[in-house]
Amino acid sequence: MAKDMLFYGKKIFFLGAHPDDIELGCGGLIAHITPKAEVFCITLSDNQKNPLLTNLVQEHQASMQILGVKPDHVILKDFTTRRFQHERQEILEFLFELNKKYHPDIVFTHTKADLHQDHSTVTMETLRAFRGISVFGFDVIRSSSGFFPHFLVKIDEQDVEKKVAALGAYTTYQDKYYFSDEVTRATLLRNGAIAESKYAEGFDIFRMIGSFSTLHE
Repeated sequence: MAKDMLFYGKKIFFLGAHPDDIELGCGGLIAHITPKAEVFCITLSDNQKNPLLTNLVQEHQASMQILGVKPDHVILKDFTTRRFQHERQEILEFLFELNKKYHPDIVFTHTKADLHQDHSTVTMETLRAFRGISVFGFDVIRSSSGFFPHFLVKIDEQDVEKKVAALGAYTTYQDKYYFSDEVTRATLLRNGAIAESKYAEGFDIFRMIGSFSTLHE
């Protein structure tokens, strides 16, 4: 009998603060599960108030297409970057409405080890809005401190290639070290080593809800 725990969700939410956050933290997992589940990717800021980032919306959409996410399941809002703490209540109300409308089975958002003020706000409001639902935290390497994955999901070579290609869609950020193919592959290999597999995406656990079942032959 396989030793891996199997987890199931028909409708999966990925919540990030900015374009690129979800792909950096979860791109391999998203590529792995889009054929098997209904995936929604929700980003709270489009970063369009920054004149240097005017191409991000198109790059984000292209990236999500590579990962296999349906265009109408990619939601991009216009909360103000670096001002999420001041818009906390509006963000919470938006997330409440999403929960009420879609009733996701599992939610992924930023780890609590993330130091970015917008990322930490998204995390806290996600935990408030999605009570009674399993929530896991993903890592965005450029802004984390002390992250260690306690929940590892095995992915395959094809998923890795799609994550690399999805990050490659962000031409705006190609000079950033954390967008390099080497960093992406090294992170997935390291998580895979922890899982005694070749590749894995790694998360921490905020809340895991399930039932125990004894299987009989």
